[in-house]
Amino acid sequence: MNRTIENDKTLLVDGPASVVVTSGKVEVFGFNVSSTNKIVIREGKRLPFVVEEKASFTISLGENAAVEETDGSTIPSSWVEAFEQLQKIQSKPAVAMVLGTVDSGKTSFCTYLINKLVSEKKKVAILDGDLGQSDIGPPCTVAYTFVTKPTTDLFNLEAKNAFFVGVTSPSTAMEKVIEGLTSLKKEILDDNSDYIIVDTDGWSEGEEAINYKIQLVKKIDPNIVFCIQQKDELTAILNAIKNFTTVVVDSSSTIKQRSREKRRSLRELGYVKYLRNAKVQSIPMSWIRIEENEFGLGKANANIRQARKICEFLGMKPLHLVEFKDKICIFIGKTRWISEDCRKKIEEFAGKKVVVIHKGEEEGLLMALYNAERKFLGIGMLQEVDYRRQILKILTPVSKDISIVALGKVKLDKNFKESLVFEENLTNISTFRRLF
Repeated sequence: MNRTIENDKTLLVDGPASVVVTSGKVEVFGFNVSSTNKIVIREGKRLPFVVEEKASFTISLGENAAVEETDGSTIPSSWVEAFEQLQKIQSKPAVAMVLGTVDSGKTSFCTYLINKLVSEKKKVAILDGDLGQSDIGPPCTVAYTFVTKPTTDLFNLEAKNAFFVGVTSPSTAMEKVIEGLTSLKKEILDDNSDYIIVDTDGWSEGEEAINYKIQLVKKIDPNIVFCIQQKDELTAILNAIKNFTTVVVDSSSTIKQRSREKRRSLRELGYVKYLRNAKVQSIPMSWIRIEENEFGLGKANANIRQARKICEFLGMKPLHLVEFKDKICIFIGKTRWISEDCRKKIEEFAGKKVVVIHKGEEEGLLMALYNAERKFLGIGMLQEVDYRRQILKILTPVSKDISIVALGKVKLDKNFKESLVFEENLTNISTFRRLF
């Protein structure tokens, strides 16, 4: 498809699509696009091509893609003013945090700021704190990278380092998200950037969300906080961070609202990106450190006498037995079963809840892989736990230097699509929330 657009208009393209500007002057989020650039737009994403001089386009549209022409620029004037305010900050690196609700345009605004700064030859770092819609690192992580040239989609950048949280929402891991972002910010500071742009998640409704965002702002300690809002949805947060320089910016009127299913589909593109060319690695558990996890992998049962008594109750030796502060997990084969009466006897004896887990329930769990210095190497999928040989079988593109593994609470199927997510406060660890 070929389109010619007059100046002072904007061409909106919804992916999946590709666009080539064959003539004219066009800008995308502050990036002056030339005829040598082929812009690929992911499904679920929308790009605004702001025409400054009459331009011609060659467009290829995928299934459910769309093209729309609108008058004027879709970049709010408040974005331009925000960039000017950011430039006035004298201290370096200048740290800017961006807050906003779901689908308010936070990442688009971050992309705009980054492109404008890069065009000024500034060294810019982007710190991505959105677990559920990660652009820089894999889903379920917070991550950062340095940007050296303009971009239309932060997803095209490669992470410099990441911190695995293991969930898709900060609501169940607030302290861990803050820990990850503060540690990565400290790492960025060692690289002498001119600017650090901190993107955040869209969780902002309710007392917990508000308190979380307040704590996040205090820990990151930015020079300026940009709050994207359409009405007054961030008022409570703004009132609580009056000691910080805050600037309210408008949400673009053309920002596309996405369903939960569409957001999950975008996340799944991230799994594919970081699990591409994955192979099964068999790693002895004695070679690695397995961080604390719901399955108790790598955790030995210290109470030998109690373990023997439990085996007597069961009338068999389980594959694995591990005691937590509030429960005991018993791992058995796929075809084995434990009667309710037996389980209750063990609970009375141990004084703790008993959770029975069948072999195979671990299959598909998302995990992070680190080296000995805890440098993030990549993600993997747990394929199998060989309890007899004490081996983990992990599907991952990472092939060496694995010293530490961390298990998440998301399960993927063989096509890297989310299939199951652990519920919080499980009464039974084998209970999951199905996504389909």
